[in-house]
Amino acid sequence: MTGFGRATLLIGDKKITAELRSLNSKQLDLNLKLASCLKENEPVFRSRTSTIAERGKVELAVFVEESGESNNNIINKKLASSYAKELKSLAKELKLNDDDIFAQVLKMPEVLRSSREQIAFNAAEWKSVYTTLDKALDAFDAFRKKEGKVLDEELKSRIKTIAALQKQVELLDKKRFTAVRTKIKKSLDELVGKEKVDGNRFEQELIYYFEKLDISEELLRLKTHCDYFIATSREDACGRKLGFISQEIGREINTIGSKANDAPIQKLVVQMKDELEKIKEQLMNVL
Repeated sequence: MTGFGRATLLIGDKKITAELRSLNSKQLDLNLKLASCLKENEPVFRSRTSTIAERGKVELAVFVEESGESNNNIINKKLASSYAKELKSLAKELKLNDDDIFAQVLKMPEVLRSSREQIAFNAAEWKSVYTTLDKALDAFDAFRKKEGKVLDEELKSRIKTIAALQKQVELLDKKRFTAVRTKIKKSLDELVGKEKVDGNRFEQELIYYFEKLDISEELLRLKTHCDYFIATSREDACGRKLGFISQEIGREINTIGSKANDAPIQKLVVQMKDELEKIKEQLMNVL
């Protein structure tokens, strides 16, 4: 959801600049910084921006500048004169030097005002202001789309890595039961003696034990979730949905790790978790 867009337009002697920036956020957090002459139509700026931005911590700034002679400061002479009289009177009373009173007067509130405060727009000029905003929003949206294409490839690549690691787990899983059976049989023979072991009872107990170690359902669900993630990534505004799917992927990976009870499989599980955490971090950038 990070993005940037900027547009500038000249309207007579006025220069309109619209600039948008956004960072990641679960909801839309829109902050407007408008020139004082634009604040009367703040709802319009907010509505147009929220339609495009949708989510993220978004800041919209729209500036208005005047060029040429119109871009002068205005001195409130009546107020300045009043301040000067008061300051001279105070300086005389306190027996202070009043040589720098003029400089002090200019620093007093409301003495110096910008002509920008007097800017007004007619209907045609307001249309141009909104055109500037729309151009900035288009640039902002294009920035996000470009970033989104790169992000989409990265997410798909990491999901494919998880799928490849899953296939390695499946290969190890086929050998795991044979290795576990051999290990248990050997330990039992050494403990009670080979001749005292009831073969039928041994096989029955193994079936019960292997049910607890079986990860075939988890592997199937993990594959289904990975395929669903890829399919969902093609949808519009799929960020939240992908977040939910990644949670389900995480549950299956954790269950595989806890049930497998096998060191080589655990190593693959750690690698899958690492890929999944990177996916979750990047999903913060998806609308």
